[in-house]
Formats: sequence, structure tokens, C-alpha cells
Amino acid sequence: MWKRAVCTKDCPDTCGLLVRVENGRITQVKGDPDHPYTQGFICKKGARFPEHVHGEARLTTPLRRTGPKGSGRFAPISWDEALDEVADNIKRVAEEFGPEAVLPYSYAGHMGMVHRNSGNAFFNKLGASRLDQTICGPAATAGFKASLGGGPSTEIQEAAQSDLIVIWGNNTLVTNVHAWPHFTRARKNGARIVVIDPYRNPTAREADTHLMLRPGTDAALALAVMHVLIAEDLVDHEFIRSKTVGFNRLRERAQEWPPARAAETCGLSEADITAFARAYGTARAPYIRTGWGPARQLAGGMAMRTIALLPALVNAFAKPGGGITRSLGGAPGKTASLLRDDLRPEGTRTVNMVHLGHALTELADPPVMLFYNYLSNPAAVAPQSAQVMAGLAREDLFTVVQELYMTDTAQYADVILPGASFLEVGDIYRCYGHNYIQIARPVIEPVGDSRPTLDIFQALAARMGYTEEVFSLTEEECIERILAEADSPYMNGVDLDALRRGDPVRLNIPANPFAGGFRTPSGKVEFFSQAMADQGLDPLPDGTPVRDPEGGEAYPLEYITPPHPLLLNSAFNEVEAIRERVGGPRVLIHPETAAARSIAQGTTVRVFNARGSNTARAEITEDTRPELLVAEGLHWPNAVPGQGSNQLTSQRLTDMGNTCAFHCNRVEVEPLAEPERAPGEAQPA
Repeated sequence: MWKRAVCTKDCPDTCGLLVRVENGRITQVKGDPDHPYTQGFICKKGARFPEHVHGEARLTTPLRRTGPKGSGRFAPISWDEALDEVADNIKRVAEEFGPEAVLPYSYAGHMGMVHRNSGNAFFNKLGASRLDQTICGPAATAGFKASLGGGPSTEIQEAAQSDLIVIWGNNTLVTNVHAWPHFTRARKNGARIVVIDPYRNPTAREADTHLMLRPGTDAALALAVMHVLIAEDLVDHEFIRSKTVGFNRLRERAQEWPPARAAETCGLSEADITAFARAYGTARAPYIRTGWGPARQLAGGMAMRTIALLPALVNAFAKPGGGITRSLGGAPGKTASLLRDDLRPEGTRTVNMVHLGHALTELADPPVMLFYNYLSNPAAVAPQSAQVMAGLAREDLFTVVQELYMTDTAQYADVILPGASFLEVGDIYRCYGHNYIQIARPVIEPVGDSRPTLDIFQALAARMGYTEEVFSLTEEECIERILAEADSPYMNGVDLDALRRGDPVRLNIPANPFAGGFRTPSGKVEFFSQAMADQGLDPLPDGTPVRDPEGGEAYPLEYITPPHPLLLNSAFNEVEAIRERVGGPRVLIHPETAAARSIAQGTTVRVFNARGSNTARAEITEDTRPELLVAEGLHWPNAVPGQGSNQLTSQRLTDMGNTCAFHCNRVEVEPLAEPERAPGEAQPA
């Protein structure tokens, strides 16, 4: 029997799925051909969902720690024992240290609106420290909003009519694969594809032009493009006059960034920068697909803000096929009666999730004494992970982990609560890569004794004596509450009956939302932002790169960690077949860099800085720059040697949005001595 479902991973495509179920087991997952956007195909990772759900290592019963923290030694216990122990420790910590000594930690391990938000009311009622969930997108959001305002951007399908597609910091063939058919449709009609990215990833290999700039120099490149557009009068004067503010001041700033200066900053040729600017300025309908890469820098918000201003200079918004895409969807919004922010005591402290290592080891008044983790694997994904693991190793810290597998975080738990997979729960899914929403219901019962996230929090609430209505709602009641309280205009006219049947339903969002104006304070595109000035930020675009301050001569190389084609953040490490295909961590090293350090192809190297180190297999290639190391994907430190890439990242926040600057790292690399091999033993591949 085939059943409909929705992929819940943190990916813009939010694919429609068809799931084959035989005798209560999932045997196959494929794309739903009736989904208007994803149209029946899925990535290689999604096809492995049967192994994700039914893997031999899946946790299916509650566990209690029996050995030292991090040892991975546990014994099975009943759900009543587990929930009683968790609730008793929450009460103990709250009474002894105050409720703010409890720190919940969660993110996008599940993207459905019911289960992802199911712990909010519980922790608000408790008065626990509030988690500021800024680890991923807020810098990009803040930068884009400062220029063009909030809300959805150009629909990706519009790009099929473009004659110049610029993919800026987005590895589309890996992280946004359903956009690619629209880009290739445009190419068949004569469009050119330009990729701007620090290394030659799969998407860059397919481009007509690849601008391999230095990390953190995106704003400098965008300002140089502005310089050429203005100097050669390739701008739309009427649009600038009527729909923008601050052009004269922008012109002065752009004059400071001629292509020659940007070439030196970005590591590109002056000719290539000028040619790109002219191509953009003379295109019939230029289109930009922005990714999250440029915003993963200390000046990431400014980078996104500067890129977002380019379409305004040529009025790409008015040209069919033109515009800019950052994020889509966005409805229905958050549901107040499910989140219950009103239950949270006034003045409750906020902890930024980027600062988890600091919070677990240094935060005081009160210190964190109970850590409750769900829908995330911070030991692998949080920055400066050596400090995170040091905090998790505290014997006086009671740690609860809801998980499907024995992740690095779960190994440090005192109690593990086995969670249900997304194919065993019902939920409503909005997305950020297209304008459709969909409801999915369980295709099988929870495997073993696992339980949905909502059910776990409802059971804990009962043990805590919480009696508010929110703590007794079922999945279906939560879904209906979300629909009933949806106040977004994008929900106007949405076919709720079709939505309840499980059909993908389009939101009421125009393909070109900018045609109706800009949601900035002025109602116009803001080349000059008074709101930024009021925050003490530069109100104009600034191309000055901001480097990792812990760099210098000791750590001369840049280090970025973009997605691996077969991993999604740290997800899919649990699937043995994927782990085997990935083959463990590797780091891309330019031949000049390798030669200067006597590093040979395929040897094990140590990448290090003042924050930590990891090991990986060297792949010597011209797909990266001489001063740049590239480590694709987040590998579970407990599954492979190496300790993980986030040993090297810092907890410093971006200029806007308080996001993690994952791609702003200075490191060094050195070869490690290879172990002696028996006669005839092969060199590792």
C-alpha cells in the first residue's frame, strides 16, 4: 500500500513523498508525482528513509545511563520510570536552583509545526531559560529584510523565464535540487548560469561561469557590480527615483569599490568582475538565487543585505523571470495558543543556542543544571564542540535526550527517550523553498516503544501537574488549532478540505511578491537604512571583510563546512549505507597548499586552530582556492575518527541576526604519520 507523506528534513524543498508499507514496515520511499513543485523525484538521501526508520541501531525503548558520561553505557527502563525520573529531576533543579537552571535545546530535526513546537508551552510554563534559536538563518533574514523587507521573495519557478541566473552561495544540486529543472529550462531558452561560491561544488561544475571568490567577500563583489552598473548607466532611474531611498549615498559608497579593489579583496580578476556586472546590467530579466553561505560569516548580515540591493538598481522585479529568491512560504504563522508564550514569567533569561558551550560550562546565576535536548544533535552541530562536550560531560548536569539513534549527544544523556520518526506522526508542514503547505499523517505506528515528541511533553506536563488545555491536545487538535488561528493573508482562499485530505495546497502568495511594494519602514527599497543606523550599524552596504579574530600568522587558512551531497547537517549519519558511501570526513586542499606542507593525496591530516582540531582524509584538488580548506558535511564524531568539523568553529555571533558564523574560521593543516601496514596491505582509498 502506498501512502502520502512529507519530508521533514531541514531543506527548502519539503518534498511530497509516497511511502510503500507492507506488513507494518516501510519498504520504499519515492517522490509524489502529484506534488506541483517537487513533481515526483527526491534526493538520494530521501530514498534511504526505510533504513532511517527501521535501522538495527534505532532506539526503541527508554534508557538510563549506567556508566560514565559519554561512555554510551545504558540500561533499558520503562516509560513510567523514565518520565518519572525526568520530571523528578526537573522539579529538583527548579526548586534548588530556580527554573532558569533548566535549558531546553532544539532546532530543525523535525520541521512539522506541531511536533517541532511541542515543547514550547511546557518550558514556558516551567519558566525554563528561553532558547534563542538563531543558529542557522536569522543573519540572512535580517540582512535581506533591511534592504527589501520581510515576507516571501521571488518564486523559484519564475526563473524559467530568466536570461541570466545567478546562484549566489547556494549549492543548488545538493541543497535545493528541485530548483534546478527551472534553471535548466531557462538555459534551454538561452539563459546563462553564473555560480558565485568559494569552491567548485557540483552546481559550480554545471555553471557557464564560476566566480570562485574568497569566503566573506560577497559584499565587496556586490559593491563592485554596483560600481559598474552606476558608472556605465545600466540602472533604472525611474524605479530608483520612485521606489528606493538613499541612492545618492549608495553611489558614493559604490565609488569606493571599483572592480580593481574588489578583485584584490575577492581573489578574482578585474575583467571577470566587470564582465559579470555588465552581464547583469544588460540582461533582459536577471534572477538571483541566494543561499545561506554568504551569511555564515561574521559580516554575514551585511553580505546578504548588499546582494539583495542589486535587483533594485536594474528593477529586476518588474521583468518576468527576474528578481531574487531568499525564502518562500511562511504560512500559516506560529500559533499563540500552542506556544503559550504568555505562560513564561516576565524577565526570563534568554540563552543563544550558538553559545551552548559557554552556557554549559560558564553560565551562572543560575548555572545550567538540567539540559533537555530534542530534535537536534548539538554535540555535532553546535560550534566550538569541544566546549559543548566538556559541558555535557559534567557529572552534576542532568541531561535528557529525545532521539532515534545513539548520537554523540545521546551518549552523554542520563535518560534517553526514544522518539518516533516523522513517518510515525501527523503534522502540518510549511516550507521555505516553495509556496505549498501540506498535512501528513502517520504511515505506520511508532516502531518499538518509541513515542511522538508531543506525547512525551504531554506526559511530562501531567507529571508536573500542569492543567492548561494545551497540555491535553492531540496531534489532530493541534493541526486544527493551527488552521483556525492562521491570520496570515497567505492563507486566504486556501482549500482547507484539500489540505485536510493530505493534498499539497498552494498558499495565496503571488509569484512576484515585490510587485506590491516592499515591507521596509519606508515602504521602498532601502539603499540607506535608518533602522540599521539606529542600531549602531552601517546604514549603507559595506564590503570590508571581517576575518576570524583568532587567525593571524599561526592559522593562515580559511575553513568552511558546506553540506555534503549525502548528508543534511548531521542527519543521515545513522544510515549505514550512506555512511559507507560517504567514506568518512575528507578535506579539500589546493595542490599549492598541500605541497607547501608535504601533504600527499589520500593521507590523513590534522586541521586545527586555538579552539580544537579534527582529522580527515586529504583530497588534493583545484576545486578549492590555495588559501581555503573545504570540509563537506557534519560527520558524527562517534561514528568516524576525527572529532567533527565544529571543533574549529567559534561561538562569535554575526553582525545581524545573532547567527553562528560557521564559515568564518582560520586554521592550519598538517599531515599525520600513517600507521604501519602489514606487507601487501593496501593504502586507504
